Amino acid sequence: MKAITSSILMLACAAACAAEPATIAVKAAHMVDVRNGTLVDNAVVLISGERITAAGSKLAIPAGAQVIDLGNKTLLPGLIDAHTHITGNPEDAGYSLIAKSVPRITLSGARNALVTLRAGFTTIRDVGADAYTDIGLRDAINDGDVPGPRMLASGPPLSITGGHCDETMHAPEYKLTALGVADGHDEALKVTRRNIKYGADVIKICATGGVLSFGDDPRTSQYTLDELKAIIGDAHRLGRKTAAHAHGGDGIKLSVLAGVDSIEHGSYIDDEGIRLMKEYKTYLVPTLYLGDWLIENAEAIKLPKPLLEKAKVVLPTARVNIGKAIKAGVPIAFGTDAAVYPHGLNAREFGVLVKLGMTPAQAIRTATVNAADLLGWSDKVGSIEAGKYADLIAVDGEPLKDVKTLEQVQWVMKGGAVVK
Repeated sequence: MKAITSSILMLACAAACAAEPATIAVKAAHMVDVRNGTLVDNAVVLISGERITAAGSKLAIPAGAQVIDLGNKTLLPGLIDAHTHITGNPEDAGYSLIAKSVPRITLSGARNALVTLRAGFTTIRDVGADAYTDIGLRDAINDGDVPGPRMLASGPPLSITGGHCDETMHAPEYKLTALGVADGHDEALKVTRRNIKYGADVIKICATGGVLSFGDDPRTSQYTLDELKAIIGDAHRLGRKTAAHAHGGDGIKLSVLAGVDSIEHGSYIDDEGIRLMKEYKTYLVPTLYLGDWLIENAEAIKLPKPLLEKAKVVLPTARVNIGKAIKAGVPIAFGTDAAVYPHGLNAREFGVLVKLGMTPAQAIRTATVNAADLLGWSDKVGSIEAGKYADLIAVDGEPLKDVKTLEQVQWVMKGGAVVK
């Protein structure tokens, strides 16, 4: 009996040991400590399965570990983009979008997801996609059907009738209204709950007019304080965070007073808006590089003239006002509005943040620890620490001296698997 029991225990142990994931050791000349803005030399990151087990300088590598030696490269945590539209593309800013079916848009999103991941962005927050295409793509990535970054998705953004995020390119006889349109307190609650029913991780609200829409003014608010409180309060009660597209001052202030988690764009933010955002610790997600790309490429993508005229006024204004907000100490999380310009160019946003007064270390924090905090994922991503997902990137050069090195990511790992 003792012999049989011993054999059973040995077999059980062998099975358990076989099931344990092999250790991976990633070595690099340097690693960025994003919290402190410093370099760690002779870096080693130990990984088991999807998670980091240890990280530091000259760590002992266990016998039998798979070693990935990146030589003279610099390691960073996978980057986070808190404002994407992964199923959109630049040409969709015009009338060509009307001809695209939902399946075609979704498949385009799958391509964009891979491009974004290979650019070093291992986590994104998608803040607005019609027909729940972003939620479907998120689920396909999570199920392993297609490669892509980790995603938080919003589904259709909430909007007033005829406002930014409603369909304004169709003639009246078509009677088309965007799926996220909600007018008044009761409709706002219903659409918020419907989005959550169909899988939304975050609730996106179009709180002001926008640039790439007809007939609205980015400086004007779209929702009342009562409506915003209804949306944001219900989303928080149901465990979701909220993001407000808000260019104009009143829309920014109303959203902050209603308890929104982040203001997207913030182009016309004023001193009072800055004060409120600091008081409420509300994140600002500037999307600035798109101003360069969109105006330079407006003709190529056939951007309608009324939208181009708005862009020429709003986007340069945004840089001045966002610069003031940065200098005043408003919390900043990294976002790009990728889709307005091509996916994969996300890291060009870093250079604009530095031009507006951030150090490279501060700019990098916006796309790591700050963005992770905004997403509510500080325990999962945003730094190279034990317990976090093994989402890593590597670049040549020193990003703490030249943040543009992040535009040329050489190596990417997501969840312990090398994807580039």
